Amino acid sequence: MGTIREPAVAGSFYPADPLELQALLDELLAGANVQQPPPKAMIVPHAGYIYSGPVAASGYASLTPVAGHIKQVVLLGPSHRKAFSGLAVPAATWFRTPLGEIELDRETINKILMLPQVHVDDSAHRQEHSLEVHLPFLQRVLGTFKLIPLVVGDASAAEVAEVIERLWGDSSTLLVISSDLSHYLDYESARVRDAATCHAIETLAYEKIGYHDACGRNPVSGLLRYARNHHLNIRTVDLRNSGDTAGPHDQVVGYGAWLLTE
Repeated sequence: MGTIREPAVAGSFYPADPLELQALLDELLAGANVQQPPPKAMIVPHAGYIYSGPVAASGYASLTPVAGHIKQVVLLGPSHRKAFSGLAVPAATWFRTPLGEIELDRETINKILMLPQVHVDDSAHRQEHSLEVHLPFLQRVLGTFKLIPLVVGDASAAEVAEVIERLWGDSSTLLVISSDLSHYLDYESARVRDAATCHAIETLAYEKIGYHDACGRNPVSGLLRYARNHHLNIRTVDLRNSGDTAGPHDQVVGYGAWLLTE
């Protein structure tokens, strides 16, 4: 089978038991509205499911009408544990979750390794949760697909957009950007800051988004730059914070879900 990247946050960010995980995913997806038209790309959050799961589900539910059509998922998220330049792909050939294994598209990954900002770094992926938390959602909604996972370090919007340009593909390819919003502000301050970030995303004004606005600023900025260059449509489907889902109001984390269509 080749090398496998084992789950790092199963049992903490989401249930490790497959049946419990499936039941939770089904509950979260059932509570979300299906938005039309289905997205070609999306921005969704990556916290523990108890906190950001309902917001992530508001994006993923909209994939149900095209579940049988999507064959490839490009997944980009920020690095939380390792500082590095560029974008990191793993050497692994499979990613494992409690729901089973996902095959990586090594042929396509090898093609983007020709770009100077892309390199192989398993250590950037080994403990990173920003990609992993999306995999069970994708498995539950899409079934079988091939994965291209990229952890984004210190990379410019232009560098990320160049990678997205190479990977955009046709309607059978889905692009997912992983990001939370503001961190540890009080509830009302977070609502104000996240509303401003939401407006920047809706207007594709990636230059107005700072690291304090979105931990996934770099991959988000790359997608928004690509979207602006290609005249894509974007819409907000959810904007909440942990004070709305499962946490106190004195220190919250912001979450949003956005869908992009051609």
